[in-house]
Amino acid sequence: MKQRLIGIDAGGTMTKVVLFDLQGNELACERQSNDVVLKHPGWVERDGEAMWHAVCTNLKALLEKTGTSPSDILAITPSGYGGGVYLVDGDGVNVRNGVISADTRTIPLLERWRATGQAKQLIPEIESNLWPGQTLSLLAWVKENEPETMARTAHVLPTKDFLRMRLCGDISTDFSDGGCAGMMNVTRNDISKTAFDILAMKEWLPKLPQPAIATEIVGGVSARAARETGLREGTPVCRGVYDVVGCGLATGFESANQLAVVAGTFAIHSTLHKKPTLNPLPTIQNRYPVDDLVIATMATPTSASNLEWFVKTFMTAERQAASARGMSVYDLCNELVEGTMAKPNDILFFPFLLDGPRGAPAGFSGMTVATGMADMLRAIYEGVACIHRYDMTTLLTGPDAAKPNVMRFAGGPSRSSVWAQIFADCMGLPLEITNGGELGAKGAAMCGAVAAGAYSSMSDAMKGMVKLERRFTPDTSRAKVLLAKYDRFLAAIHANVAEWQRQQSAAKANAA
Repeated sequence: MKQRLIGIDAGGTMTKVVLFDLQGNELACERQSNDVVLKHPGWVERDGEAMWHAVCTNLKALLEKTGTSPSDILAITPSGYGGGVYLVDGDGVNVRNGVISADTRTIPLLERWRATGQAKQLIPEIESNLWPGQTLSLLAWVKENEPETMARTAHVLPTKDFLRMRLCGDISTDFSDGGCAGMMNVTRNDISKTAFDILAMKEWLPKLPQPAIATEIVGGVSARAARETGLREGTPVCRGVYDVVGCGLATGFESANQLAVVAGTFAIHSTLHKKPTLNPLPTIQNRYPVDDLVIATMATPTSASNLEWFVKTFMTAERQAASARGMSVYDLCNELVEGTMAKPNDILFFPFLLDGPRGAPAGFSGMTVATGMADMLRAIYEGVACIHRYDMTTLLTGPDAAKPNVMRFAGGPSRSSVWAQIFADCMGLPLEITNGGELGAKGAAMCGAVAAGAYSSMSDAMKGMVKLERRFTPDTSRAKVLLAKYDRFLAAIHANVAEWQRQQSAAKANAA
């Protein structure tokens, strides 16, 4: 009998189901795009039933295409995006669409909390910042705007926990998702009743999932889920972690001298600490399933999804050309950018297409009639690296900041040698890339491996399942050029924000 692990990763754009062996090798992957429901400006939702259906379809296809016997599965573990929320009734049925972490409907609510002083009380209690797609703020919005939804809700569930409930009926969460949700005091490592008291919404407390360790088998696949997925009834189901933490585990992120970087929809930077840090104040802070460390994370929606938008919007001909050559359009993008690296590029790109709260307009600056597609692509690559440097600097500044000397890198740009080198040059740290492509799912599978007893600890699982494959060292001459561009990038952002805010104030005054 072969021993296999399955990791599920329900991310912002795709739901993926991935098969691994106990050495951490990715054997097969099935994926489906997730439909986004946009009912109103700022609302970003998902049909939870459709997401579960995608998981079921992917699982059946994965087993059939690989010829894997359901009896070979040692454990299955879900993961998914942090923040957002799924609200279900006592039968586990969604009472409304799930909300994705990129949702911004709570911005006016957060502004009110800052004005009333509630934010000042909340932040030291949850030991994280407040942000629009955070579960805590979304629960407050539901109480105010959809009281009938609140009344019908029996359970509040993060993404992975909703999927695990469907697999085996378990209602719980882990310490990583609980912290990401803003529901916990990280120091006490428990649900913060104080936070819910500050917001006058104690009614939610009985509906919250109780947090526990990630590396625990919490049940077996139910008879119904077995019929729907093709899995064997009773297959062990592990609690797991949310995707940012999963990516950290899958890249061997385990010490304070490392900076974990994920370049995807969000620009994500994380450091490890022995206790929570408030200076700098991270976007998200939670317990990490290695040596009881705390992971501090800065996250903004400013990363590689900007390239995806550009490719889909402007590169129809290039997509067709890449297909004719039997290659990915993103491989073609890498070729085009590589061809520009011997010449200067003064174009600035501001990667704020999804980052309305920051108040900085997205777009290009400095183009001329001589600018070509390859030049614009390189500007995107460098602009994304620049905003990562900006966020990294914020996370690494302050008396409680970590002092890492190497990056562990994940996300789409990790598959591009030219983009990875730009990141190393711009951020001024060696960059290391480990084995595997679907790292959120791999981190989930690693939790399953520990829970099932294949490894004695997560550190042990890292040694057995994570291998360093590539390393990029900053190029001194290129770094000098990029740092000069970074200074121009920052100056332009600050000027743009000031002008944007002036225009918004003028528009409000005129409307009044």
